[in-house]
Amino acid sequence: MVGLLAACGGQSDSNDETAETVWDRVQEEGKLVAATSGTLYPASYHAEDSDELTGFEVEILREVANRLDLDIEFSEMGIDNMLTAVNNGRVDVAANDIDITEDREEKFAFSEPYKHSYGSAVVRADDLSGIETLDDLEGKKAGGAATTVYMQIGVEHGAEEVIYDNVTNDTYLRDIENGRLDLVLNDYYLQTLAVEALPEIDVVVHPTLAYFPNSQAIIMKKDETELQEHINGAIEEMLNDGTISDISQQFFAGADVSQEPDVEIEE
Repeated sequence: MVGLLAACGGQSDSNDETAETVWDRVQEEGKLVAATSGTLYPASYHAEDSDELTGFEVEILREVANRLDLDIEFSEMGIDNMLTAVNNGRVDVAANDIDITEDREEKFAFSEPYKHSYGSAVVRADDLSGIETLDDLEGKKAGGAATTVYMQIGVEHGAEEVIYDNVTNDTYLRDIENGRLDLVLNDYYLQTLAVEALPEIDVVVHPTLAYFPNSQAIIMKKDETELQEHINGAIEEMLNDGTISDISQQFFAGADVSQEPDVEIEE
């Protein structure tokens, strides 16, 4: 079972009218290169007993490329490397349950969002790891990748960060069960599916903790407006014709994550 957590050549001098954009290059090469983890169930993972890469965002990327008459090539890496890969041009885009935040919007471009969710936590089943609200994170050991929004939230509330690379769900959940971690903060839908997939591990999704309403999208290099516009056109078509809703229900046990959830959020 795959990981629990929580892009593209640059445009040259804007005064150079002959400068090749990423969209120009993508069209010339006939393919879109996308970074994703391959370990984040159900967003991006390998099907059981198979080398096939699939998942909610993988299939969205495939359909976007198809609607743009492009092939798609996936480059698998940890989340902490994806944004660097977008900036240095190793990949054209990245998608891996990447939250749209003000800080990221200053540095990158995003597509239209196609997933809406909120933050939760996986904790020990017997005592909820002693957590009722975010204020109880003081001194707790929170596992995850260093650059995720969820790790930042944990640290801001006094949690001790325990950094993992591109590991799988069972590693996180067993470390919560055995006490190496107290919790993992992440997306509610991803955590619910991960816990349900590993019922032998004595952990639960926290029953009342809900915070950080959020939206996810494809991320790409800042100011690549042509690429962004073409991807947005495909995403908007897929939202309007129900394609993304259908893909969501396939990977999120019937839930439509393209709609904003109705839940009381902790301030």
